[in-house]
Amino acid sequence: MSELLTAAQMRAIEMAAIESGEVTGLELMERAGRGVVEAIFEEWPELAKTSQRAVVLCGPGNNGGDGFVVARLLKEWGWEVEVFLYGDAEKLPPDAKVNYVRWREMGEVGSYPDYDKRETWQCDLLVDALFGTGLTRGLPDLGELFWNLDDMVDCFEIEFGHELGRPAVVAVDIPSGVCADSGRDFPNSDDHFRFSARAHMTVTFHSKKPGHLLNDGPVGCGKTVVADIGLSRSDEPGSLSRQTLIEKHGERWLGRVISRAVEPPLSPYLSKETDEHKYAHGHALVLSGGVGKSGAARLAARGALRIGAGLVTLGVPPSAQMEVASQITALMLQRVEGSEGLESVLEDARLNALCLGPGLGLARARELVPVAVRAKHAPDVVLDADALSAFADEPAQLFDLLHERCVLTPHGGEFKRLFPDIHAKLVEVPTKGPAYSKVDATREAAKRVGCTVLFKGPDTVIADQMGRCSINSAHYERSAPWLATAGSGDVLAGFITGLLARGFSTMSAAETGAWLHVECALEFGPGLIAEDLPEQLPAVFRKLEL
Repeated sequence: MSELLTAAQMRAIEMAAIESGEVTGLELMERAGRGVVEAIFEEWPELAKTSQRAVVLCGPGNNGGDGFVVARLLKEWGWEVEVFLYGDAEKLPPDAKVNYVRWREMGEVGSYPDYDKRETWQCDLLVDALFGTGLTRGLPDLGELFWNLDDMVDCFEIEFGHELGRPAVVAVDIPSGVCADSGRDFPNSDDHFRFSARAHMTVTFHSKKPGHLLNDGPVGCGKTVVADIGLSRSDEPGSLSRQTLIEKHGERWLGRVISRAVEPPLSPYLSKETDEHKYAHGHALVLSGGVGKSGAARLAARGALRIGAGLVTLGVPPSAQMEVASQITALMLQRVEGSEGLESVLEDARLNALCLGPGLGLARARELVPVAVRAKHAPDVVLDADALSAFADEPAQLFDLLHERCVLTPHGGEFKRLFPDIHAKLVEVPTKGPAYSKVDATREAAKRVGCTVLFKGPDTVIADQMGRCSINSAHYERSAPWLATAGSGDVLAGFITGLLARGFSTMSAAETGAWLHVECALEFGPGLIAEDLPEQLPAVFRKLEL
């Protein structure tokens, strides 16, 4: 998994490298600008073969300095380049000012209002180097530009050489107006226009930032490329970058303040060994609702079995026994009528992972959740859907039951009902940055309940009670819109339960289950329904060479 650095963490790493003498600010700016140009030519190789027209919009900070470097390098490549500055050249930071002067030796610098008056793009490439990761406020006077950029990216195909201009739009570090820590915009009073830019491609430096994966950040970024600017890795023991973050946060807290992107390599324990028997991979129990309501639990159970749990049993009330029995084969069935029935079943300590919620029913959930969570042998417990909604009126009743071996998997509505105060902060209009993010919200929720919380969405965020946090992004090349179908969340709950049965930690089970969930959707593609998800796991596992 790769680390996702906040704007403040990234600034600290850059400053440490500069102060150590390892590199100068000018060298970092040169590397950044060169990284942008290299990314452009890699994405659109035809642009490197001939002279084209570029417009570079530079802002008043170091992001603008990167833009001046991009302009100079494109000019040296033989391009026609126009540069427009938003702000006062005399107030540019020192390194940006040096690159402004270097560009002025090659070409003119117009003022941004002059460009804003144009009715057409008049270029093949437009570079947004206005505001980067340091932005903490709204940009009302750029709203019309942002609107036009959105129109260009959303409504027109890139067409190099077009008379009026159908340019590729490239953002430096992050589209202007987007908070790098949260992926949120900074709204302003001029709500007729957009609050942030859009791009076909965003080139960021050293590592992705949370805002590249959260909220609407990925929509604005288009595609995100990470350019290496020669800084040491922050996850490398003994490196200057890591030492800087330790000094900033403390070594004990480092894993609790840096979020990560969920990506391969996954846990080595996902495979199975030849000398293991079924009980080596645990026994999961999925509790079902009554007659006509058992489908969701069967989806979860199928997911748990497919992901490798040694045995999976459906705990079914008497009314649904015939219904369930006629629908299952490899899954087992156990009658569980009420709290006493569940207590009796849980005397079997081999049942090491429980799943409650999918199709369970609110009344049955209120009765069974306390028994499951407080089982004497302390199995891992996944609470989803009805197991969360059953306590919406009194969330504290649920929270008092929970322990560190629980996993909560709320979607947005369930999160709002369980954590109304946290949700209110998440949807509050940010007036200054960094804006409160989904990472902040999930961490706060996990700390409150003392267990792992998986906050669903295309930007699924997973956090545990210690503050460790990761983002499973279903954006960019992993965009999986067909997951928006009834029952897909039930399968995810089953995936996590199955991994817990196999001995995964709650955090690892949630991360791995969420990642595999998206991969299964991508494997199947359009037309996906929930029943298809578990059946894609064999193909996904083969690709992982398990």
